[in-house]
Amino acid sequence: MKIRLFRNAALKIEVAGRTLLVDPDLGAKHSRPSFTGRSPNPMVDLPASVDDILDGVELLIVSHLHADHFDTVAQAVIPKDLPLICQPGDEDKIRGFGFKDVTPLTSELTWNGIRLTRRDGSHGLGPVVEKMGQVIGFSLEAAGEPSLYWAGDTVLYPPVVETIARTRPDIIVTHSCGARWDGELIVMDDSQTVEVARSAPQAKVIAVHMEALDHATVDRATLRRTADAAGIGPERLLVPADGETVRVDKG
Repeated sequence: MKIRLFRNAALKIEVAGRTLLVDPDLGAKHSRPSFTGRSPNPMVDLPASVDDILDGVELLIVSHLHADHFDTVAQAVIPKDLPLICQPGDEDKIRGFGFKDVTPLTSELTWNGIRLTRRDGSHGLGPVVEKMGQVIGFSLEAAGEPSLYWAGDTVLYPPVVETIARTRPDIIVTHSCGARWDGELIVMDDSQTVEVARSAPQAKVIAVHMEALDHATVDRATLRRTADAAGIGPERLLVPADGETVRVDKG
């Protein structure tokens, strides 16, 4: 399996001879407003052209409709006949953008030999969840490939812990920038990401969703220091740069 990080949560996953694109944010640097007054978003350029990002993509996965996961540029330029999987409740709005083949991931489905299973996520805890809205993660399995758990825009809370313990994935993708809204944590920070790695010694944890948005509180260097101090080395916790590809083979 190859996983290429573009920016924020946008990943191209090559698995079982197929190519998937997850949560595309394709807008130009500084094309959206700031969340905190620090900087317009996104704070960095894409590391590749939009054509390169879309090249070969056969399936689109959109976990939720926040702009940093499915922005107006992505909505406009991605071919409308591309099959798209989303969380339940978003399908009508996505069809309104012109996409013709939209399927909500209600529990699990199989697409060209790749099984996708919906996983619960919580975009924060307490009252902030109502402001953030519903999100999902997913597990991905295919014959001859490592299993993957993409946690998505969630904090570490019991359903995430239970998913990791029950499914024992080979790869876990975390959103680890420690973003905050109204002072509340809305995705994992460095401490929670390290706890994920501790809880899954069999897995490679790939931390993304970093250094792209101005409400983040954790950068790559901070996460690396926290992980090293906890004895979680770079062979266990991978922190790819924008544009970098990580390859993980089935053990």
